Amino acid sequence: MIEKLEFFITLAKERSFSRAAEVCGVTQPTLSASIKQLEDTLGVLLVNRSSRFHSLTQEGERVLVWAKRIVADSRAMRLEIRSLREGLSGELRIGVIPTALGVVSALTGPYQEKHPDVRFKVLSAASNDILMMLDNLEIDAGLTYLDNEPLGRVRAVPLCAERYLLLTVSGNPLAERERVTWAEVAAIPLCLLTPDMQNRRIVDALMRDAGGAPHTTLESNSLIVLYDHVRSGRWATIMPEKLAATLGVTAPLKAVPLVDPDAVHEIGLVVPQREPIIPVVAALVAEAKRLNLDAR
Repeated sequence: MIEKLEFFITLAKERSFSRAAEVCGVTQPTLSASIKQLEDTLGVLLVNRSSRFHSLTQEGERVLVWAKRIVADSRAMRLEIRSLREGLSGELRIGVIPTALGVVSALTGPYQEKHPDVRFKVLSAASNDILMMLDNLEIDAGLTYLDNEPLGRVRAVPLCAERYLLLTVSGNPLAERERVTWAEVAAIPLCLLTPDMQNRRIVDALMRDAGGAPHTTLESNSLIVLYDHVRSGRWATIMPEKLAATLGVTAPLKAVPLVDPDAVHEIGLVVPQREPIIPVVAALVAEAKRLNLDAR
């Protein structure tokens, strides 16, 4: 039954029998037969289909909610039993917004020292995608903003505050300033993250509140691309303070604090709001709380 529920969750995500079968590592007839068996067991139609997937039925939408809960609980049970016998091991999957990538090692380093048999998979993703991947059981935890947009049903642990810098090069009229305002930055050409990223939405809102709008000449979903373009001498960008420190602010780069307002947003760990919590995730939550206490 658990395997059939896992097939159903994947089908609901992929919205294609062929793609879902490929993801699950089975043939399409095997997946189709499993979904039909699940429907027969429950006595309801779960999927509207002809020769291909169309949509979930109303009953299918409700079964999907239960399926995610049952599969998550089943995985948690197996992992907890294994951890009692062998200690913490396996893979811990973490989704991270691009601006928080410089924070990850502060969690994974101490964690790995305590639990050397746990390996990590760190994925860079937009904040909305992190919440969706948590809901779809694709990741175990996320690092994202806690205070700007709705998070839904998650457990959150604050980690650090995100402050903003103008990252530019010597020769830019603003480069030698001790600080620069959001209104002033709105008047110069910038390379920024794409609008699907929450950091970009924060930056746009701060500029609007200061009476301006971003003058964007290049967009990317990669902060490395933005950083490299700034180093080329033709662009400037807005970057979180901690990430700029991680990437390095050396000549010819200049980092100038942004003020009016002196904006701060909270970055933290989010995990599914489930009990009991998976042991490897519980250990990550404990590490996040310790890190936050150290920061305070």
